[in-house]
Formats: sequence, structure tokens, C-alpha cells
Amino acid sequence: GVCCYTKQAKNSALGIVCKTLHIRCEEVFGILGENFTFPVKIDKKLVEITWKKNKDKVAEWEEQSKTVYFTSLRNRGLFNKETSSLTIFNLENNDAATYALEYLTSDEKNPVLTLILTVLDPPSEPTISCNIGGDDLVLKCAAAFKKPLTYNVVILKKKVDASEKVTCFIKVSQTEKSLEFSLAECFPGNEDNGSGDMCKSERLV
Repeated sequence: GVCCYTKQAKNSALGIVCKTLHIRCEEVFGILGENFTFPVKIDKKLVEITWKKNKDKVAEWEEQSKTVYFTSLRNRGLFNKETSSLTIFNLENNDAATYALEYLTSDEKNPVLTLILTVLDPPSEPTISCNIGGDDLVLKCAAAFKKPLTYNVVILKKKVDASEKVTCFIKVSQTEKSLEFSLAECFPGNEDNGSGDMCKSERLV
């Protein structure tokens, strides 16, 4: 997370003391159409909590009262009193914004946690490409996404059974996609490729 500091200037002539607020900032992302929960957990006893989106209230809770939801989150939001986290259901592009969690503790401290939410399109359908180098057959599983993906590159002996199939799996957050690939596509026009063993597997980021 990144720490931001916001100063509140006060007029000392009126007897008001200048004070600096410490605001904790964090960048987070969610996938379009998924449910997203802001990663917060506050262990202190709280008496009042307000969630804001671009300075407008979206959820408000007070001790001994029910949670009140505003605007776009009235039917798509869920506040967790145990952790103080907020969940947005069926994430939309216009949910991308700067969110602030303001809370009042029993000792009357009033810190602020700011989370900058980016909404990303789901990853594309996965693709598998194969390259032959020397005695090795290299299979690469990949998908287009705006954040780094973890994927596998599997290296096989060049002499493999063309009837064999491999499956590429992509998982980001709650979204999972897969693609089955026939090794015959690596050897167009060649029906007989014998058989071979997997010789190496490595994980790349």
C-alpha cells in the first residue's frame, strides 16, 4: 500500500489547531461481472462506519442500527460488520472509482482507508502455441489480460503421439477458462509421430 498524507489547515486565530490526517491508500482490481470484496479487516471495536465512492456515501453503519445503502449499491452491496469490508455484486465498469472507508472507533479515533478500484475485462480465451526446437516440442499456454498471468510451458520430446491432447487452464480471481489442444496441430500433414515422454516442465510468470 501507499501512504498518503492530507493536511487540514485551520485558523489558529480562532483557537483551532492544525492537524494532519494519515490516510492509508491501496490499489485493487476486480473483474467485470464478478463479485468483489474490498480487502479490509479492522480488529478494533467500531461505533460508526461509512463507505464512500468518490466522496459520495454508498454504505453507512452505526452501532445498534442496520446498514443503509445508497445509489448504485442499494441492491448490489453487502457490508460485513465483522470485518468492515464491502462487497459489490456483479461488478460493472462504472464501479471503478476511489473508495474511502471512514470509521469511528470506541476511543474516538477516526482514520481513513482509501482503496482505488480498477475494473478489468476478463482474460481472453486461452491459446496454445507450439514450437519445435532440436529434439524438444515447446507448448505455450497464454491469454490476454491487463495484469500479469501465471502460466505453464511444457516441453515434450519431439517424437510424441500426435493423437495426444493437452489442456490449457487460465484462472484469474473467480474466472476460469480452458482450452483443449491436439498435438497433431504441431505436425500438420504428419500422421505418424511415434511416442515420447515429457522431459521438462517449468512455471513462468
